[in-house]
Parts: sequence; structure tokens; C-alpha cells
Amino acid sequence: MAGLRERKKEQTRQRIAATALRLFGERGFDAVTVNEIAEAAEVAKATLFAYFPTKESLVLDGVGEEDLAGIVADRPRDKTPLDALRAHYRAATEERLTALDREALIARIGVIFDTPALGGAANSLLYRQRQSLARVLAEEHGETAAALMAAQIAASLLTLQESFFHRLADGASPQDVAPLLAADVELAFDLLENGLNQAKGK
Repeated sequence: MAGLRERKKEQTRQRIAATALRLFGERGFDAVTVNEIAEAAEVAKATLFAYFPTKESLVLDGVGEEDLAGIVADRPRDKTPLDALRAHYRAATEERLTALDREALIARIGVIFDTPALGGAANSLLYRQRQSLARVLAEEHGETAAALMAAQIAASLLTLQESFFHRLADGASPQDVAPLLAADVELAFDLLENGLNQAKGK
């Protein structure tokens, strides 16, 4: 019974998010109200807010929530921070592509790009994620080095995401993108680990 309830809750969540993205795509983020989304998704406004506490979270759900700091803090003692993050993104790449809704992702990114306030909010979430990573790294490397390391890691991961989104927007399927993304992940962490000289001949 608990499993059935969880599936129904997830279906409701997905329906609300899909409805919001459709309306935002048709009319723009600012022109659509939460009441209209709830009515179109056939849920009460209170139900919508139970899943998405703000209008912005309907689009930004998941942005900056990757627990980079936790991945580094909880790594095995014989692994470096980059080892742990590389292993995580190797595994996550395959898992996410398997469950990817290409059209929904393209629609979501389009709404963010078309809405300056959402772009700013997304940047704030990513900044907080980077700061959390820096705090964990500072325990071993000191504040300045940790800040520089976290900035380089965050910039590399954001570039991977942007390249991935552009390929999908240009018409590539998740199956086409999978080997390219896997290679990009390896290149990104090779560069982080070994420096810019690693890029020669790539």
C-alpha cells in the first residue's frame, strides 16, 4: 500500500510539473498564475504547494541540489575529492539518461533562459552549492585553495550540463548523447586533476 501511495504522489508531482511547464512555454513564466496551474493540473492550490513551495520551484526543482559537498565528505578515505566526484558522475550519467524526458528538459531550460528572474535564481542555487563544497574542501586544503577548487569543479560541471542541453536542443537523442557525455565527463575530470596541459591533443 505504501508503494502505491508513493507512486500516486510521484504521478501527481509529475502532472503538476508538466502542466506548469506547458503553460509557461505557451504564455511565459510571469503571465501564468499558480491558481491557473493548479486548476489545469486538477489539484488544489494547497496540494500544489505541498509539492512545490514556490512558483519558481516548479521550474528550478533539482537545480543546485546535487550534494557535491556530501559526496566529498562521505567518500572512502583512500579516494580524493575528484575521485569521488568522477565516480558519482560516471554512474549518474547513465542513470539520468535512462530516465530522461527529453522534451520536458528542453522546455524547462527554455523557460529558465527566457525568464531573467529564474536565471538569477538558478545562479543563486548553484552558488550555494559551490559554497557548500568549498566549506568541505577547506577542512583539508584551507579556505583559499578550497574556494578555487570548488569554483573550478562547479564551472566544469556547469559546462558539461550546458553542452548536454545544447546537443539535445539541436535534435540529438539521449542515446546519441550518452557516449559523448560519458567522454566529456572523463575529459572534465582529467583536466581538473591534471591541469590545462592535459587538453593538448584532445
